[in-house]
Amino acid sequence: MKLWQFSAGRLPHLILCSAVTALAGCTTPTTLVSTAPATGTASRSAASTALHALFDAQWADTMQRFPDWATELGDHRYGDRLSDASAQAEAAHYALMRQWRAQAQAIDTAALDAKDRTSLLLFVDQIDTQLAYEPLVGTRRMSLGAFSGFHTEFAGILQASPAQSAAQVEQILARMAAYPRRVDQELVRLREGLALGWVPPRAVLDRVLAALDGQLADEGEKSPYFEPFTRLGHAMPADQQGALRQRALQSIAQHVLPAQQRLRAFVTGEYAAAAPASGALLSYPGGAAVYVHAIREHTSTDLTARQVHDIGLREVARLRTEIDQVMRDMNWSGDFKSFVVHLNTDPRYFYASGEELLAGYREIGKRLDAELPRLFAELPRAPWGVRAIPDHFGPNAAENYQPPALDGSRPGWFNANAVGYKTRPKWAMETLTAHEAVPGHHLQLARALELGDLPRFRRAGAYTAYQEGWGLYAETLGFQLGLYKDPASRFGFLQAQVMRAARLVVDTGIHEQAWSRQRAIDYMIDNTGRDAGFLANEVDRYFSWPGQALGYMIGQLKIQELRDRARTKLGDRFDIRRFHMAVLDQGALPLWVLDRQIDEWVSVEAKRP
Repeated sequence: MKLWQFSAGRLPHLILCSAVTALAGCTTPTTLVSTAPATGTASRSAASTALHALFDAQWADTMQRFPDWATELGDHRYGDRLSDASAQAEAAHYALMRQWRAQAQAIDTAALDAKDRTSLLLFVDQIDTQLAYEPLVGTRRMSLGAFSGFHTEFAGILQASPAQSAAQVEQILARMAAYPRRVDQELVRLREGLALGWVPPRAVLDRVLAALDGQLADEGEKSPYFEPFTRLGHAMPADQQGALRQRALQSIAQHVLPAQQRLRAFVTGEYAAAAPASGALLSYPGGAAVYVHAIREHTSTDLTARQVHDIGLREVARLRTEIDQVMRDMNWSGDFKSFVVHLNTDPRYFYASGEELLAGYREIGKRLDAELPRLFAELPRAPWGVRAIPDHFGPNAAENYQPPALDGSRPGWFNANAVGYKTRPKWAMETLTAHEAVPGHHLQLARALELGDLPRFRRAGAYTAYQEGWGLYAETLGFQLGLYKDPASRFGFLQAQVMRAARLVVDTGIHEQAWSRQRAIDYMIDNTGRDAGFLANEVDRYFSWPGQALGYMIGQLKIQELRDRARTKLGDRFDIRRFHMAVLDQGALPLWVLDRQIDEWVSVEAKRP
């Protein structure tokens, strides 16, 4: 999972770039922060000029309207503010989206080139996805999730905020002062959801409370809200740094902690009292319609829940056959359960500390970086690194990736769960690094933001099936990049694959077939062999974020289908390095658009000298 954590339905303000979970650097970072047009207009038609003016206006408005998201992107012009989550602001934004849509549809598509026509198509499609959630108020009011959500956002915003200058620190302090109002707005929204019958199940709220308690437990300079003040710019005099740190401690105590405590009191009180036993969408008012939207959003297909479920069953069966072969290769005479117990308890498969685990990920990354030119004609220039997930997320939190900042001030980060090192076996680390870093999310996302001829909303955009499908596909490339040389590591790869296949079964099982939480956990344990605590966290995530887990395997299968189709049509002319650039160099796309783009690339490639 990545740090593009929130679906379009839950956070409609992430229009055109949905989710945390989110976002990254570009070839010329300052151009993405600037309000000037992203590309030159000298050779454009009048229609193209109007289209790009619309894109630029939308981008500028979104950065100002949602300054906390702008911070995640690396645009710090509005770093002293937080988004306005009032009902009036929400209504105004939906009205503006309808206005943008009307303006886009008024543009003469016949006067646009192919790239602009695709950009226009994506612009309207993404607005339509957002507008589809407008009447689904209940689901948009469930902003507290098992892994992340509103309750963890503020600490994440502070972590993404620069603190090199006194002016930047003043922005952070202003945000701390503004946080109580933002919490009060969210409480209004949560109570609205409560009145509509939309409250997360108790198991999810237990994780929300644990995350809140983890943030509230550490006081003073150990608080996660103090993090920016541990990296003040060295150019600031020591006495100035000391004064700023004191102001930070006062602001945390005066503004942030009381606001979080109010949020916690609400969650543990009236909100938890109304939590349903089941979090299946079928149990919520209008929940079945919400799940249809969620499947379409996260797979960018018209697949039904039943079709997705059947694909999952097929893929689980296929992958379990391959796992059986690995067991034979390791001369294991017992069953799958005993095999997994062995791999998860033998001390030789584990590091002795979180720091050793982080060093292990870094070593794998170095090996992968050196091999990438074998499969890619061009590589992104932005660097990436490995760091620990904050401890308050707990040992069962999933690893994730945060792309570079737009202004070049932050590299891409593979966020690894160091506190969970006792349940992170060495044999699972290669495939995870390939997914989260290279050739997975870092390569794809950093590359996208270096595509200077695309409008900004496309460079910073996200489609779950494309992005997560690429990450899962990237794991399969490990065989060509020198990974999985021993049977245990091959099992690690297959276990990661079968977990994504099992997600198709479990997510649809929960939300379309009303599976119980325990049934879902048991299915994941029986078919993946992952740690029970980790899988309970995973299942609670599926309750929190319906449909998102479907994008991984559906996306990978599509990319593999397109690769095989291109290889068949091109024969000896097929070049895997060029194919990968064809997939990456349009930025994130819905799968149906990617399908068309690759067919067009094959036609051009067939005529290449």
